[in-house]
Amino acid sequence: MKVNLLDFTLSELAEVTGLQPAYRVKQLFHGISSGLKVNEISVLPLNVRAELETFAVGVEIKESFKSVDGSEKYLYELSDGNIIEGVFMPHSYGNTLCVSTQVGCRMNCAFCASGIGGLVRNLTAGEILGQVIAVNRLKGGNKQNRQITNVVLMGSGEPLDNYDNVTKFLSLVSAEDGINISLRNISLSTCGLTENIIRLADDGFNVTLSVSLHATTDESRREIMPIANKYTIAQIVDAVKYYFNKTGRRIIFEYSMIKGKNLDYFDAVRLGRITKGYPCHVNLIMLNPVKEKDLNACSPKDAERFLDRLKENGVSATLRRSFGNDISGACGQLRRSRLGGKK
Repeated sequence: MKVNLLDFTLSELAEVTGLQPAYRVKQLFHGISSGLKVNEISVLPLNVRAELETFAVGVEIKESFKSVDGSEKYLYELSDGNIIEGVFMPHSYGNTLCVSTQVGCRMNCAFCASGIGGLVRNLTAGEILGQVIAVNRLKGGNKQNRQITNVVLMGSGEPLDNYDNVTKFLSLVSAEDGINISLRNISLSTCGLTENIIRLADDGFNVTLSVSLHATTDESRREIMPIANKYTIAQIVDAVKYYFNKTGRRIIFEYSMIKGKNLDYFDAVRLGRITKGYPCHVNLIMLNPVKEKDLNACSPKDAERFLDRLKENGVSATLRRSFGNDISGACGQLRRSRLGGKK
C-alpha cells in the first residue's frame, strides 16, 4: 500500500517527502488539502511532481448514487483495492459528510451492515481525511472555500476502536493550515468504548459525542450489541458524564427503535433515569432494513408514542431525519462494499 500524503501534518510532510525549500512543502500541502492530485499542483515544478508520484493522495470516488432526498452515497476505492462507503447530506445550515473509519467492523451489532464479514483493517488518518477532501472537491470546494461544513464519523467501523488514526484525523481536518473544519462541527459515534471516551476527553478533542445506546438494560443491550458484554450502561453513563465535565459538550444518545425490543413504557422510564442530571439528548432512529438481519422497524405511530413517553419522563428527544434509505445509505446500512464483483 502506497504512503498517503494526507496522513501527514505540514511539518511531517517536509520530513517524509524531503522537499526543499519550505514554501514548496506549503504548496504541496495546500494543493492536496484542496483535493488536487500531485500532477495537478501547477505551482510545483514538473520534476518535483514526477518525484512525488510514488505517493498516494487520499481516496478515489469510484461510484456515486443519488437519493430522492438530495443525499448521495459514495463508494471510495483505497490504494490497496478495498472499498468503503460514505454519504453526503445537504442541510439548510451546511453540508454534512458521513465518513467511515474502518474497512468493515468487529462490533457486530445486530442491526448494522458494517460488521458483516468482520473487520478487514483500520483506515489511516489520511484515508479518513481523503473522504472529506474528495467530496469537498467534487462539490466545487477547495481549502479556502469549503463545501463540506460538518463531518460525522458514523460510517463503517467503530471510531474509538481505531483511536490513534481517528484522533490524528481530527487534528488534521481541524488544522488551520489545512481544510480547517472546527471540532465543534464534527460528531463521533461510538458503541461505548468507555476507556477511549475518557481518553478522548483527556486528549482535548471536544467533538460532539454520540453514543449508540439502543437499549435500556444491560441484558437487552447484550442481545443486540455484543460490546455490551464488556461495558455496562452504568459505565457508559459515568464515561459520558466525565466527557461532558471535561469538554462542556452535550451528549447525544442514538436509539434505534426495534419492533418488540426496546419501546415499552419501562424503556421510556429507564431512559429518563439514564439521561437525568447532565446535558444530553436522545436521537430516535427508525430502524433501517438490512437484508442479512432479522430485526424489524416499529411503525411511525409507535415511534411517536415512544417519543411522547420520553417527553413525559423528562427526556430531551427527537425523531432523527433519515437520509438515503433508497440508496442503502441510511444509518446502519453502510458496509464494506464491492466493485466489479471484487470484495
